[in-house]
Amino acid sequence: MNTRTRASIDGPPLPSSAWSLLAAIIMFAAIAPSILMTAPAVAAQLASQWQLSPSQIGDLFSVELGAMSLASLPAFWWLKRVSWRIAAFAGAMLFIAANLLSTLADTYNLLLALRFVSALAGGSLMIICLASAATTANPGRVYGLWVMGQLVVGALGLALLPALFEHYGLSACYLILAGLMALLLPFTRCFAAGKPIPRETGAVNLPGSRMKTLFGILGILTFYISLGGVWTFIGAIGAQAGISAQHSGEILAFASVMGIAGAGCASWLSARLVLLPVGYGLMAVAVLLLLGEPGLWRFALAAFVFKFTWTFVLPLILACLARLDHNGKLMNASNLMIGTGLAIGPAVAGRLIETNGGFTAVLIGAAVIISLSLALMHSSRVQA
Repeated sequence: MNTRTRASIDGPPLPSSAWSLLAAIIMFAAIAPSILMTAPAVAAQLASQWQLSPSQIGDLFSVELGAMSLASLPAFWWLKRVSWRIAAFAGAMLFIAANLLSTLADTYNLLLALRFVSALAGGSLMIICLASAATTANPGRVYGLWVMGQLVVGALGLALLPALFEHYGLSACYLILAGLMALLLPFTRCFAAGKPIPRETGAVNLPGSRMKTLFGILGILTFYISLGGVWTFIGAIGAQAGISAQHSGEILAFASVMGIAGAGCASWLSARLVLLPVGYGLMAVAVLLLLGEPGLWRFALAAFVFKFTWTFVLPLILACLARLDHNGKLMNASNLMIGTGLAIGPAVAGRLIETNGGFTAVLIGAAVIISLSLALMHSSRVQA
């Protein structure tokens, strides 16, 4: 990289740096995981255009999710050694290249490899966003907007992609991702110039903080285990209860709107940690409402409350972890735990369903794990 190029990347921050950083966090965090947020539409197109089997489609999305999580491993080294501006620029360029090349892929294995690279770049950008949010004056509010941005992009993608796929095929999705990321390249200058986060930015160092950190990591892991186990099979729960696919789809689509509202409320309330037990409690209640083959209205209520509280609680969890993070490593570890929990939850839930011939064990187990996650996050809390 020549001196002139490096100066443009690592030069003076954009005007109104706090607002610019907030915009960068929200936009990069919304675009990087958008394939996963629009998975139903993309999966349907992969089946119709590429004639992929369900197992091949599942493997493709598992690779994307796994790569986003695995991005945390090299990040433990580069977070404290590499300028976050340069890391964000490099990640964005790799993301653009992988998506452009995905439009040219003509074999499944090549597409698989390119989606791995794209997700690895996207995961690195997510880590920078998570760690940068922890340095802001009000991390809880930023994490609420972080979640809300992802949900809004996901909802727009699910609404617009089917029509685009009909006219332009799967390439439309990858071209849009590359184009949007190219537009965000100037915002890489909003991230930190290079040194680890100083402790006076909000992280605390108290006796027992290592145990609190461990509790926080286990808290987000258990949260995503319960979340992944329930949300993956919520459509199947509705089907077993006799709810039609059309009604179930409409309910789950509106639940996405409730998710946006939940994240918005968390941001509006500045993710006040005193509300953590309330959010967790309502989430557990929503899970228990799904017991015993719920009728249409009980199923709808459970889905709405579950999605609202899921996106309401997540910013609270991240705000708890931000209080313990000195150099971005804890937020990096949280990215790894999110992917791990999302992988463990459906796998364990699926085996419980097969073993018990129903959803009762999964739902009761999820409610218990939600309670455990609350206890762990409460134990990780520190006073401001």
